[in-house]
Amino acid sequence: MNKRIPHLDLDENLVREARKLAKDVTDDVQRFIDVKSTTSVERTVVRLYGIDGIDAEDVPLPNVIVDDVKNGGGLDRGVAYWIANGCIAKSMMPQELAEAVGRREFSLMDLPPQNEGLVAEKIDEMTKSAIEHITEIRETRDRMLEELGDPPQPYLYVIVATGNIYEDVVQARAAVKEGADIVAVIRSTAQSLLDYVPYGATTEGYGGTYATQENFKIMRAALDEVQQEVGRYVRLTNYASGLCMPEITAMGALEGLDFLLNDSMYGILFRNINMIRTFVDQYTSRLISAYSHITINTGEDNYIKTSDPIDRAHTVTTSQLINEQFALKSYMKPEYMGIGHAFEIDPDVTNGLLYEIAHAMLTRELFPQATPKYMPPTRHMTGNIFKGYAMNSLYNLVSIMTGQSIQLLGMLTEAIHTPFLQDRYLAISNAKYVFNNAKDIGNEIVFKSDGFIQKRANEVLENAVKLLEHVKAVGLISAIEEGTFGDISRKRDEGKGGDGVFTKGEDYYNPILEAIIEELRGESV
Repeated sequence: MNKRIPHLDLDENLVREARKLAKDVTDDVQRFIDVKSTTSVERTVVRLYGIDGIDAEDVPLPNVIVDDVKNGGGLDRGVAYWIANGCIAKSMMPQELAEAVGRREFSLMDLPPQNEGLVAEKIDEMTKSAIEHITEIRETRDRMLEELGDPPQPYLYVIVATGNIYEDVVQARAAVKEGADIVAVIRSTAQSLLDYVPYGATTEGYGGTYATQENFKIMRAALDEVQQEVGRYVRLTNYASGLCMPEITAMGALEGLDFLLNDSMYGILFRNINMIRTFVDQYTSRLISAYSHITINTGEDNYIKTSDPIDRAHTVTTSQLINEQFALKSYMKPEYMGIGHAFEIDPDVTNGLLYEIAHAMLTRELFPQATPKYMPPTRHMTGNIFKGYAMNSLYNLVSIMTGQSIQLLGMLTEAIHTPFLQDRYLAISNAKYVFNNAKDIGNEIVFKSDGFIQKRANEVLENAVKLLEHVKAVGLISAIEEGTFGDISRKRDEGKGGDGVFTKGEDYYNPILEAIIEELRGESV
């Protein structure tokens, strides 16, 4: 946070109790995360070992390798062992090995066990190379940020979503020149339900552009070029939710992404992905994000699109606290936590603006070191463009007043994934105008101790604590089954991707994650 903001007189005992309860809730979930892995976690290891590409049937080679090991009954040992054993047995590099398996020349499971010492050395060699690679990319991004300079907060966040990565580049460059600080490439509709990552550059997509490593590379190169022209660092965002959450995070780490939409429960609630799959995958995804200095964006704004934003405001706070604890379990520093919330109250509600200020202030004060991501009015956006523009102006005013960090700009043509170019220009102009004219408004405001905003913020916090007490009592999985978040109920044994979850064997080994955890633990000491 880069400026002083008004202060809420929150009950500090309640704040401490809320965090303790959230920790207890996530401790309970972490116990089964630690003994499980998934096919997507194993494919992440494959990708970080440098294996990429597709076979003759367009199946990604990371899927080919993991499916080969899974079908042979060896996945509970972890895929790293089988790759290293194959490299020794065939005197091949990992990519050569994967291509040969992809041609069906042999199965990794049919190769005889090699000398354990040689296999261990090969694992160490591959892991060292993988960690050095993502470390180099992380340090390059950090150095660029320092050299070009970090724009003032709130960062202006815009989206591009044409379906064609090359057209996305054109729009992204234009947005940056107009003043955008963050470009988010919206992911093609329902990609989160694909249990593989598409390969290569894509020129067609519905509702957005496919998240692929090549698309990441193309957009990052374009932003690197334009940021030199404008003289400020420009951040790149994509989505890591869904069945390939950790894989997409690895791709983001390899291609220098800065932000990833990454929520611990979004896939469960809004895409009906298996609970266990999601919780295990988000842990790996956040470990990689923490190591790579990628800021995660959580998705609490979605809850108040499906439930009442006043009556259910405390579910947003509850989820924020849970997301924070899951992130801390992945050794993530607070400044890389983009805690989500939104300006979504019906504009016809009396004192709706005061409610919005109270909710925004509560998020900002509960997470003073985080980088909250504030979402624009969408649920009640109207075809009356004058009223819509006024709503976005009030949203921008609340943001600068309460010291938000990431501002996803409201568009007049909201709900059109590819907004008219003039609407993006107007959104940036509106935000810049409000942020400049009200730059220090937070320094001038004191909230009445018995006033509406103070009372409302404390009321939401109190209700969040009560809800966390219930969630702790029944467990997070049962709470989700009850429809606690977003008024959406999911069942623990249902959902997509459950067949990709497995229990680790006694000899399971994931050297990539162990190396990352060791490094992050050292930094946190």
